[in-house]
Amino acid sequence: MHTNNCIKNLLGSCPRCNSETRRVHDYDVVKDRQFHFLSDYFKKIKNRDSVEYFICDMWQPYIDLAKTYFKNAIIVIDKFHYIRHAMWAVEAVRKRVQKDLSVKLRKYFKRNKKLILKRFDLLDEDSKLALQVMFSYNSDLTIAHTLKEKLLKIIDTASSSKEARTLLKEWIRLTQNSGLKEFERCANTYIRYFNEIVNSFDIPYTNACTEGFNNKIKVIKRNAFGFKNFERFRNRILHCCN
Repeated sequence: MHTNNCIKNLLGSCPRCNSETRRVHDYDVVKDRQFHFLSDYFKKIKNRDSVEYFICDMWQPYIDLAKTYFKNAIIVIDKFHYIRHAMWAVEAVRKRVQKDLSVKLRKYFKRNKKLILKRFDLLDEDSKLALQVMFSYNSDLTIAHTLKEKLLKIIDTASSSKEARTLLKEWIRLTQNSGLKEFERCANTYIRYFNEIVNSFDIPYTNACTEGFNNKIKVIKRNAFGFKNFERFRNRILHCCN
């Protein structure tokens, strides 16, 4: 049986998942995600050498901890997290462009921001025309949208890490030469975590099944208007999630 260790930084939740059934079979809540807290926690986990995949977000301490305590695991950056960086770059370009427009156009850009983020092939004809109107005001937005679409196409079509490695290197090169500082920062992030991002193309597992637990934690905390005592908070989470 494959074991997929999914590390989540949100509110300190730490589920461990069965990657074949995609069900969370073990989870815990730690007080803090500072390095020494997590290091002490992972030291106590048994059979660490049997963990095959360590899936996490783009936070370097997680990767350092994985290399230290899960030596046989393949480290994978979750797809949601590296796609999000590209979406943030598109949004940053849109916000920069609309600052130089009239109040009426700024409202139009903000009202239609979802059109830029949504996949172009999924838009109806009216939405595509609305998007073309936005592109007509600044070419930077067109370039940003094109780079986003190219990345999503790579994620959809690359069948292996070997193919993805070549395609992503080309995408990073295009991004670095785009003239958009927002995407240049995104490219630097991809370069920093390149191997872990590429690994995701060989692994059909993500942290998606753990996101529900993080949402439950948010709801519990919001409904209680916060907890003063961590152990009470932890016990409440574990009770509700069982």
